[in-house]
Amino acid sequence: MEQEPGETDQESAVLKISAQSDSSNKPVEQLEGSVHAAHQFPIDSDSHTDDLKPDIPTEESTPFIAKAENNGTNGQTSTLQNAANITSSLASFRGDVYQATTTPIPKGERSSGCCSCASTGICTFMKLRCYMCCKPVMVESHPKPGSNAQFCERLKYSLLCPPHGWLARMLVIVLSMLFAFGLVWGATGVDGVYGGSNFGLLVLFLLCSAAGRLMPLIRLPPLLGMLIMGCILGNVPYIDVARSIDHEVSAALRKIALAVILTRAGLGLDPKALKRMSGVVVRLAFLPCLVEAVTCMVTAHLFLKFPLQWGLMLGFVLAAVSPAVVVPSLLSLSDKGYGTDQGIPTLVIAAASLDDVLAISAFSILLSICLSSSENIALTVVRGPLEALAGVVYGIVLGAVLWYLPPHRKTHSLGLKRSALLLAGGLFALFGSETAGIGGAGALGCLTLPFVAALRWRKQLPDGQSELISEKHMTALWGIAQPFLFGLIGAAVDFTQITPSVVGWGILLLVIGLIFRLLASFLAVFGAGFTLKEKFFIPIAWLPKATVQALIGSLALDTAIRNRAGAEKIEWGLQILTIAVLCILLTAPIGAAAISLSGPRLLQKSAASANVTRESVSDQVDVASEFEMEIIDDKRESV
Repeated sequence: MEQEPGETDQESAVLKISAQSDSSNKPVEQLEGSVHAAHQFPIDSDSHTDDLKPDIPTEESTPFIAKAENNGTNGQTSTLQNAANITSSLASFRGDVYQATTTPIPKGERSSGCCSCASTGICTFMKLRCYMCCKPVMVESHPKPGSNAQFCERLKYSLLCPPHGWLARMLVIVLSMLFAFGLVWGATGVDGVYGGSNFGLLVLFLLCSAAGRLMPLIRLPPLLGMLIMGCILGNVPYIDVARSIDHEVSAALRKIALAVILTRAGLGLDPKALKRMSGVVVRLAFLPCLVEAVTCMVTAHLFLKFPLQWGLMLGFVLAAVSPAVVVPSLLSLSDKGYGTDQGIPTLVIAAASLDDVLAISAFSILLSICLSSSENIALTVVRGPLEALAGVVYGIVLGAVLWYLPPHRKTHSLGLKRSALLLAGGLFALFGSETAGIGGAGALGCLTLPFVAALRWRKQLPDGQSELISEKHMTALWGIAQPFLFGLIGAAVDFTQITPSVVGWGILLLVIGLIFRLLASFLAVFGAGFTLKEKFFIPIAWLPKATVQALIGSLALDTAIRNRAGAEKIEWGLQILTIAVLCILLTAPIGAAAISLSGPRLLQKSAASANVTRESVSDQVDVASEFEMEIIDDKRESV
């Protein structure tokens, strides 16, 4: 049979493809080279290189099948149709890019245009070569390693392309950091570069967030890493970028973060447990604080030669617990179900706020007595209870208002509106109380407001839902506010203020005071129905000190300098500041770690959490059993 010039090689190559396709075990990729070989059209001696580019084939421009039909050769028609199907499958697998290169074009219909034809062929060839070269490092070409795989195998898989897993998250963080630095620099100019306040805030937030994520790897609470990183950024030369942060901005950010955590704590308080243990709350708030303050007074008088008034003032500086450390640690345990049935998180969180009110009020009274301020001492004495009462009344009134505003409607924006109003009310309580001169009312009002509002909101929850949407919002906000709070508290610790001669006596004073505080806390919870392990845990939860010490630790020194009280009183004020710094450095990390480590060992897990855990474990066992049975069935079928 005569054949037209230029078609002999094409048909023979296609026939070769059809012969190879008879074996169903060969994948389409193995025929790729032969298919491309079938479309290397012969070029006549008088033709030009512009004949290389084929047009998109149409039904009329497919000569082989048409010619076979005309000649009546059914076998060749079937063979060529099979080859065309293989060609079409390969084009579908590789994409539309290969469609033009896998279909023959009649010689008479070949397009002209040398540059465009040559460039299309080169681009197609280069795309194919690039894909084949990159295929070994693509994720889709490698199975995911199992849970029992070695570290090197998991690391190799994590580095495959495109980025995924922890590598993708790290790249996102790096890219976000670059954009953040660029935004700060573009918006604030000089203040956004090294040495500026905004630059210091951004670096502190990013590094404290990173340090907080590393701490759970060694079974320590995140706030511990944030505190340590804040101390480093505030005191280590050449990287002390936190020193450039404006003090007013730092104080404002700490209050905002404190408002977030107190609002979250107020939403999590259990009203039934609080009513049942109201007497225990009062005992736990007052007894340990008073015992530690008196112990520090006696110790400071004996070892540091402080007057009794100054020793008692130092005692109240050291006696206040830190809600910023205690509340997040207890909420973390509460989220896991530890101690919730006994109401221990509610007890400690509620008592912490009263403890701070007592310590700050007593310190203010003693500061007025020791430094002879112009304020009436009698008014100072009654101010503490009045501030506490004002905070409680504020929280009750505004919380009752939020029962009806915004109106209860089943809309997606209801939870967001309530969260915004709670946070705004808490911020107003903290900032407004300071401006009005009744700072002791702020924290208590911020805690009471969400507690009262949640009393009615929980009754409006649909069946099967136990968590308020506002709690989820506050948890998300706490993830942003936490690095600022603990990082700025750590940065506020000034190592240059630590006098070596006072360090030894200061540590001894702290240890003696904490021993008596632990004993008083243990005795304060007797008669509340707790087990012996739970009674041991509550004194441990009463250890951390940070927020109040950072707030009032330097007031005695600043007031003595401002009033020109004399060198002796200035020296006593400096010693109070030094011991307050030591108190933060020792009790905040140790207390946070002690709460995190001892909670699961000393507290009972709630029945609901235990049931959820058992159900999840049984579900995992069922899934694993089903998976094993499928593997066994597959092996049986293969045998």
